[in-house]
Amino acid sequence: MRLDLSLRQLEAFVQVADSGSFRRAAARLGQAQPVLSRLIGQAEQTLGARLFDRDTRRVEITPAGRELLPLAQRLLRDFDDTLGDFGAFMAGRSGRVSMVVLPSVSVAWVPRAMAAFARTHPQVNFALTEAPADTLLALLEAGRADFGISVRPAPQQRLHYRHLQDDPFVLVCRRDDPLAARAAVPWSVFGMRDCIMSAAHSSIRQVTDAVFLRQRTPPSPVLEYPSVAAAGALVAAGLGITALPVLALQLVDMRELVAVPLVRPAMARPIGIVTRIGRSLSPATQAFMASLQAAPAGAPDAP
Repeated sequence: MRLDLSLRQLEAFVQVADSGSFRRAAARLGQAQPVLSRLIGQAEQTLGARLFDRDTRRVEITPAGRELLPLAQRLLRDFDDTLGDFGAFMAGRSGRVSMVVLPSVSVAWVPRAMAAFARTHPQVNFALTEAPADTLLALLEAGRADFGISVRPAPQQRLHYRHLQDDPFVLVCRRDDPLAARAAVPWSVFGMRDCIMSAAHSSIRQVTDAVFLRQRTPPSPVLEYPSVAAAGALVAAGLGITALPVLALQLVDMRELVAVPLVRPAMARPIGIVTRIGRSLSPATQAFMASLQAAPAGAPDAP
């Protein structure tokens, strides 16, 4: 048999049992005494048993009331604990943050941002995925992550972009290359030297292609590299020079390499927070995104 008691009735019962007085229980609950008496009466009617023996001078709990009391106390504690957990979720102090980021961003500064946030939000869990730009944006459109950190999406994509920082491009060459001694190098140098370029799906390729379209002598890449780490290894092996954004340098073994600022034009890859339009985000996710916008971890200074 299901007993349909409300939380208000249980709370009224526990307060009367604890205080031994309808008057004191009503004062504790901030209710009028007739309202409290009505709640107890409704509970007794539902149970088919008296919970208190009372007269004008005293209130005594009945055997049925003594049996019910620990159960009612436990239910109220569980309810308070559950609401407390939900309150922590709504305040952004607990929950799960799911993000997909560019590989360079996942190494360069997202781990530090996560660690800083975890110190003030220890009950928040993270799910981190890295992917190239086109895959990343497709995952966001499919609802596979709460947000991404990536380049600006195309206008036709149902995605919203909030800018965080610019990621400037540099030329990467061997330390024994004459270009390594230069303070800066124009993009036109790629039309005069063997060079390697990123794959077409990369956010890096979007920028380099845009620059090379303007060059009178566009480069003819000797090959395309499959990853930024591979690009560094190919340059170190003497197969050519390449252009990389500064954040990506943390994916490269730079011991045999030098990065030189690229100019004429000075180009940068925009990096920002990307969300799917119309997707609801948890308070924890919104809090973490706000922390990124308030204090984005800047890219290292360009060499």
